[in-house]
Amino acid sequence: MHKYTADKICPVSSEPLVNTVIILDDAGKILALEPMDQHDPASVARLNGVLTPGFVNTHCHLELSHMKGKVDTGTGLIPFITGVVTKRNAEAAEIAEAIKNAEQEMLDGGIVALGDISNAPDTFAVKSKGRMRYHTFLELFDFLQDAGAEKTFSDGLKVFEQLNHAHGSTATLVPHAPYSVSKTLFQKINAFNAYSGITVSIHNQETPPEQELFLEKKGGFLDFYGKFGISLDAFEANGKPSIYYALEQMNPALRTLFVHNTLTTRQDIEAAQAWSDFVYWATCPNANLYIENRLPDYTAFLSTGARVTIGTDSLTSNWQLSILEEMKTIARYQSYVPFETLLRWATLNGAEALGFSDTLGSLEPGKTPGILLIQGLQPDGKLGEKATVQRLI
Repeated sequence: MHKYTADKICPVSSEPLVNTVIILDDAGKILALEPMDQHDPASVARLNGVLTPGFVNTHCHLELSHMKGKVDTGTGLIPFITGVVTKRNAEAAEIAEAIKNAEQEMLDGGIVALGDISNAPDTFAVKSKGRMRYHTFLELFDFLQDAGAEKTFSDGLKVFEQLNHAHGSTATLVPHAPYSVSKTLFQKINAFNAYSGITVSIHNQETPPEQELFLEKKGGFLDFYGKFGISLDAFEANGKPSIYYALEQMNPALRTLFVHNTLTTRQDIEAAQAWSDFVYWATCPNANLYIENRLPDYTAFLSTGARVTIGTDSLTSNWQLSILEEMKTIARYQSYVPFETLLRWATLNGAEALGFSDTLGSLEPGKTPGILLIQGLQPDGKLGEKATVQRLI
């Protein structure tokens, strides 16, 4: 049994607590949260800082961990994608070692669950060990070519069937992005995910050329596809931002995680939330800076009550895989976002988005969410550059 108290305990699902003890069994299951005066002080580990649940990283590409530093920063999404496509090949041993090290980095940084994009089975061996809960998004794309949808789906299904998750982890087939998935492929993915209670994800509104493609059939994606010999002659712009194409094609009955949302407006958020009651928004601020040198407008998400989550993206597009560093980046550039809000984005919202809130995301009896100690908050309670995180359980 373990007993901890600290300057403050943040259950996330309720208001912060002081003069409180959190009691856990040896497996990390929370047994109770009780007033400090009910316990012998000698039986309680007293810590300086804030106790929180473990972090949930809702968006990563773990299989790209071997590409750290191989793609330039600040180029914009299209050159970034080109870099990934042309430089991702490596020896299997190098890929496997990088994946193992990246997972350990996340575990050490307090991450207890991961929403992970996969295009290949490279991460499956690590996931089978169950060191954290995984939701694998097996991602499909046919570059808007309806004629290629059948083969794309068939090939993706073969990879999906190789996945051997540990107990508690889950998986779905998902579309990559509006600019890379045809209507036919959307239909096949929807049919596969026809049962309820699951999560799908899609990259959303990351770059101006994505918007230009759907608004006017102009911009950099026409040249990008042309360089790979892919014709968009049959594609028709709908005169709306790219998210509206996704809303027309996806299933509103499923939990849907829109990822990045760098250019998403309040109007877009309201449209998505009118479309479905199960919408979540993953923000990956350091990756947004790495690729596009821009951040989302978080006021749009706060003002609409949007359920935001936090991801790291991959080591191809980030300097580290740390949810705390993502929180710090938001606090640095958009300091109006309170620490308690950032913490909810990093924990309970993420757990709910991945379908893991039965065990993760909040400090409540019966859950095994992991216990983190965050130290170094500023005197006003805000998250500053000197903040650190230590995983206790």
